[in-house]
Amino acid sequence: MINTYAALEAGGKLVPWQYDAGALGRNDVEITVDYCGICHSDLSMIDNEWGMSAYPLVAGHEVVGRINAVGADVSHLRVGQVVGLGWHADYCQVCSSCGSGDHNLCSKAVGTIVGRHGGFADKVRANAASVVALPDGMDVKTAGPLFCGGITVFNPLVQFDVKPTDKVAVIGIGGLGHIALQFLRAWGCEVTAFTSSDSKSEEAKQLGAYHCINSRNSNDIEQAAGRFDFIISTVNVALDWNLYLSTLKPKGRLHFVGATLEPLNIGVFGLIMAQRSVSGSPVGSPATIAKMLQFAVQHNIKPVVETFKFSQVNEAIAHLKQGKARYRIVLER
Repeated sequence: MINTYAALEAGGKLVPWQYDAGALGRNDVEITVDYCGICHSDLSMIDNEWGMSAYPLVAGHEVVGRINAVGADVSHLRVGQVVGLGWHADYCQVCSSCGSGDHNLCSKAVGTIVGRHGGFADKVRANAASVVALPDGMDVKTAGPLFCGGITVFNPLVQFDVKPTDKVAVIGIGGLGHIALQFLRAWGCEVTAFTSSDSKSEEAKQLGAYHCINSRNSNDIEQAAGRFDFIISTVNVALDWNLYLSTLKPKGRLHFVGATLEPLNIGVFGLIMAQRSVSGSPVGSPATIAKMLQFAVQHNIKPVVETFKFSQVNEAIAHLKQGKARYRIVLER
């Protein structure tokens, strides 16, 4: 039996719950969960904000732990290996996206907490193709958030060929943005933080920003006209996107990784006249995750985390909902 903390209904508190996982699949591994991050996506699934939750629901998709069993056909992972598991727990392996290495774009990819049970548990299972070994020297306590928040902001650097000489801005210095600042600084970029909180400005500079701009002050934003090659938006609120587009250089890109729910109000002429682009991306493929982990070790990049015991999962969720997390929350044994 696998012991978990599960929501039995939409928006419900998490309670102890057990399930029988059955026989281990030939291509699967079972992971003993040592740490598991809590992401806003976990909250959305618990509350059924996206209309695809099934209950009982065991959230948790930023898993770090040790493999305790491998399926008969698994050859690249071994029992005792320290690994991580992110948003995806399986891929079809046969579509054009999987064949080209873009597993994260597989239309039949299986979410770790969508239709299956995740990492708010003592054990979790997944297809071995979605599980990534941690490199030597990685801090296991802070590694979990890299498997969702970290790869979400690292993936665009690879996908859109961000150059070390680029001037890049990050909108929103929170769970995603604080990791983006660290990656971009190590990437070699001149990094600017757009933040609505003056209290975060100094911390943003410590994390990697060379400059900070108050996102509540339109005059300050206007002063940055034509400055950036690339902007990463990590927020989930509506902003004056045309104003931010004006801060891009010709051929610059405004890229969304934060799930802004309202439609984007964007004037097309601002795109056409300077050949600017607007785009978005999800998490990355297992290969890109492995590359990100190695990059993080090489440059000593770690998410800033607060830790709670697994038994304190409801307190941890409340802390996140209240906007008090600085900047990621990790459950530990």
